[in-house]
Amino acid sequence: MYYKLLLLSMICMMQADAQTDMRKRIQTDMIMAEDGDTIRIEEGVFSIDATLSMEGKKRIVIRGMGNDKTILTFSGQTSGAEGIRVSNCSNITIEDLTVRDAKGDGIKTMNVNGITFRKVRTDWSGKPNEKNGAYGLYPVSCERVLIESCIARGASDAGIYVGQSKDIIVRHCKAFENVAGIEIENSINADVYGNEAYHNTGGILVFDLPDLPVKQGGFCRVFDNKVWDNNMRNFAPKGNIVAGVPQGTGILLLAANNVEIFRNDISGNRTVGTSVNSYFITEKRIKDSAYYPYPTAINIHDNTYSAKKKRATMHGRIGKLYRFKLRFGRNVPQIVYDGITDKKIVNTVGVYPDGKRICIRNNKGGTFANLDAANGFKNISRDVIPFDCDGVRLDPVRLR
Repeated sequence: MYYKLLLLSMICMMQADAQTDMRKRIQTDMIMAEDGDTIRIEEGVFSIDATLSMEGKKRIVIRGMGNDKTILTFSGQTSGAEGIRVSNCSNITIEDLTVRDAKGDGIKTMNVNGITFRKVRTDWSGKPNEKNGAYGLYPVSCERVLIESCIARGASDAGIYVGQSKDIIVRHCKAFENVAGIEIENSINADVYGNEAYHNTGGILVFDLPDLPVKQGGFCRVFDNKVWDNNMRNFAPKGNIVAGVPQGTGILLLAANNVEIFRNDISGNRTVGTSVNSYFITEKRIKDSAYYPYPTAINIHDNTYSAKKKRATMHGRIGKLYRFKLRFGRNVPQIVYDGITDKKIVNTVGVYPDGKRICIRNNKGGTFANLDAANGFKNISRDVIPFDCDGVRLDPVRLR
């Protein structure tokens, strides 16, 4: 018996050493890689105890054997916040691998000009939890961002997040069981299409927030996506901006400008299919004098909406507002506008000039409500005709 236990102990030590060697090997490859190299990670499940980082490289490919075959698990991480971190690089591709249970964000890239995520999965084990990392895929302050055929699950903020970046394509991805499935924040020129966002708190978010270096994003197209059953409870840590996303939200715009939403299939979201809001709806104080808090130039057209006749969820401030203040009952509108306008540029009847209007047209099943939030919800209107206009049509994003 003694020898069996000794043998088992030796095997465990050898396995632990092998896992440590794998982490050291990958990290060494990232440090030693010359411009144009491919870093290959073999098939297997590898326990990684520290962030894998790469700095100042060009034209590097980090490639696994498939996101179901090469799995980097960080459940025992003792050093660093991210699973993988890439910074100050250009033309980087990460593909065919999974990053699991990172202490913080799954994969973070900063100041990268040309970053591609392809067939990458980020997730956290077990049920969604506020202690999970905030972001799965997390490019920030990047240019020429391509995220395609990726999977994100379990993030306590956003599964796929692009922030303060320029020229972005997110396509053919799946995001589920996150607080926000896909989020574009303070970014310029983004195409989000062909994705599935489901079983999140909110499916797809386009936000402009104050107190960030990039003051105003915009020119975002959200089209040909399936956004369904985003009714998961909100498990974001208190204080996070996404902690205010209502459970049961399909697509949510917050202070966004120049956004076109079209040809999406939006179904089964209990609180709202598409919601357009100024930052004032959050009731948070604005200290950033350069920040513009109103949504303008929004075009919502040719989408398909459907949902069962149910009351909005009771969870969160918005859920309670729908239930007790607005009294929508089971007749919950699919498209909602908070009605808070920039008084400096609207005309005498509260309409924005051409090029700034909020337009809603040709949406199958797209019932509507203007909440009149600026006046304490006194004159809620279900009439969409004032918003029936030919809105902004944006050009496709081209990653040069």
